[in-house]
Amino acid sequence: MGNSFKYPFLFIALTAGIVLGIQIEKIFSGDNLRDGIRKFNDVLTYTEKFYVEEVDTPKLVEEAIKGLLDQLDPHSVYIPPKQFDSIEESFRGDFEGIGIEFQVVNDTLTVVSPITGGPSEALGIMSGDRIVKIEGEDCIGITNDEVREKLRGKAGTKVIVTIIRHGIDEGIEYKITRDKIPIYSVDTHFMYDDKIGYVSVSRFSETTYDELNDALNDLNTTGMKKLILDLRGNPGGYLNQAVKIADLFINGDKKIVYTRGRRSEFDEDYFAKRSSAYEDIPLIVLINQGSASASEIVSGAVQDWDRGLIVGETSFGKGLVQRQFPLFDNSALRITISKYFTPSGRSIQRGYENKKDYYSDLGERNEEEGDNLKHTAEQDSSRPEFKTSGGRTVYGGGGITPDYITKSGKLTNYTRDLLRSNLFYQFVLKYLDKNGDRLKAKYKDDLDKFRREFSFSPEEEKSFIRFAMDKDVELVEEEFNKDKVYIFTRLKAQVARNYWKNEGWYTVLLDIDIQFLKSVTLFDEAEDLAKLK
Repeated sequence: MGNSFKYPFLFIALTAGIVLGIQIEKIFSGDNLRDGIRKFNDVLTYTEKFYVEEVDTPKLVEEAIKGLLDQLDPHSVYIPPKQFDSIEESFRGDFEGIGIEFQVVNDTLTVVSPITGGPSEALGIMSGDRIVKIEGEDCIGITNDEVREKLRGKAGTKVIVTIIRHGIDEGIEYKITRDKIPIYSVDTHFMYDDKIGYVSVSRFSETTYDELNDALNDLNTTGMKKLILDLRGNPGGYLNQAVKIADLFINGDKKIVYTRGRRSEFDEDYFAKRSSAYEDIPLIVLINQGSASASEIVSGAVQDWDRGLIVGETSFGKGLVQRQFPLFDNSALRITISKYFTPSGRSIQRGYENKKDYYSDLGERNEEEGDNLKHTAEQDSSRPEFKTSGGRTVYGGGGITPDYITKSGKLTNYTRDLLRSNLFYQFVLKYLDKNGDRLKAKYKDDLDKFRREFSFSPEEEKSFIRFAMDKDVELVEEEFNKDKVYIFTRLKAQVARNYWKNEGWYTVLLDIDIQFLKSVTLFDEAEDLAKLK
């Protein structure tokens, strides 16, 4: 009786133990992940082995990865090997090459500008030079990718280029020693008047804090008493750079941003650490729909601490933090690991349930222009409320909405066609071939004189219209008249850029920049908000 009961019991207990063990293993060993890998491997194997035609297996794998990530948020992405190096360069802040900005115009490789501090500038290569040969080989018809392939290379290596320059009959040969070329994230800085300093920051790379600190120190020695920090169109970058830059303006040990994720090791709190000379300077930060991520960290911290005035249009609304994981073939996975929150506790990430419209619906915002210090522009929304240090209500869940809303204005289709066809640069290139010597003699190095005095003659304006028509952009008179000031100011800025680089470009365009011009008038409000009076 004892044995006849014992063996069935042992069998049942053993079976139950095996079943329970399998279930526990599923819970603790990621069995779903293992099954998924097995299924994907089977599908790929069957496809490669039995599909009616030869298949490009690496391409299938990459498309499968993209499909997988498409089920997550819009900022978790796969970076193919071909894109990896250029993306890394933009964030690292340098590359190796001859140091030119270029465009291929009418099949000819044209120098837009030699990069400051690079070997091309040191040798005297100039804006408007046409490179017609590389290593003795004709390069008419070269593509952008071929330019990078032929002119980039390890620092210390040499390349010979032949240049055609206006006013010189024969080609000029240069032997250029490649070097490490800086990619600047501070596009320009200068004094707008005797008190207001202006700085434009285009992204947050490894070098941005150092660049901005140097720019501010330079402006400080020139007499800066107030600052406009332009983050419009800045898509973000490194979080640690955003923290250090916010720390330039925020005093004490105040919290700047914090992150929270599913895994606790991704939870971080970032505070102001070091004092700076700019913690009490009247501050205005310009943002727009293209200001995202790290730009929103800076503007969010400034707004939450009532440190300065945010002016422009509501920012993009990216409050997700990514970490990049390199893969074996020089590709990478950039995946969201946490969310970031402003000091008041705001998550500014927009909803992405409808990923198809995630980028396109930015243009549908209908913001009322004017004073928004109390943030009444958002008060009817369903977004959660938070308080700034001074007790003002601000809102989470949809970007940083400015304290003063002012729109940039929309361009007509005619002007967009001019931009799309790159006609501004092409026309100015032709214009300078004819008028460059006269302009040099008249304005020399005096940018301020150029900004005040230069304008295109009525005949030159007509010449631009004819030039555009020859390039298949037909005149739409009503749209042309609406955008006429912008069109010829942009052409003027293109001329200025040829001689004074980014400072010339920005100095001219700011004269018609609605958001900037409004911000100049708002420093009293910025000082009141920050209690600097």
